[in-house]
Amino acid sequence: MSAADSGPRVTAVCGSPSHSMAKEPLTSIRLLTGIGVEGDAHSRSKVQHRSRVARNPDQPNLRQVHLIHAELHDELAESTFVIGPGEMGENITTRGVDLLALSTGTRLRLGQDAILEVTGLRNPCAQLNGVRKGLMAATIEKDASGNVCRKAGVMAIVVKDGIVKAGDTIAIESPTGDHRPLQPV
Repeated sequence: MSAADSGPRVTAVCGSPSHSMAKEPLTSIRLLTGIGVEGDAHSRSKVQHRSRVARNPDQPNLRQVHLIHAELHDELAESTFVIGPGEMGENITTRGVDLLALSTGTRLRLGQDAILEVTGLRNPCAQLNGVRKGLMAATIEKDASGNVCRKAGVMAIVVKDGIVKAGDTIAIESPTGDHRPLQPV
């Protein structure tokens, strides 16, 4: 059975106690409700990303968990950017989920217990160029109407604790009401 036949899955989990771009691939991560990835530099109920802390340290942390679709890694590899899990700062790499097309408020059940709620798009930043020169530009494109498309994954908050590991299934629960396109958070 191929990965595509097995349904949406987690392909890697990563974390880092420091504010470096890359996160270390791990065997498993523990998601903590309202906090994020246990031991990760970006976990807390209040914003932890340095640029956002500088603007307002009391705003809620809508960027507790960063998810990237493995299909982006595949696309980047076709244009000579070979990127491994965690190198772009993601905590969870997925396969078989069109993360960028999800509605704001979509819930993702990862494995047995963990539940995330998608809050918005990751806005690609210049730090990606420190990973590979030109990587930031490779994660941004314009659609046929000239709208900017950010492809560097999505951000989420933890709404239910749980352990997540590579191979875990992902169940998608769309919110009720109209589709609300993801915006940068």
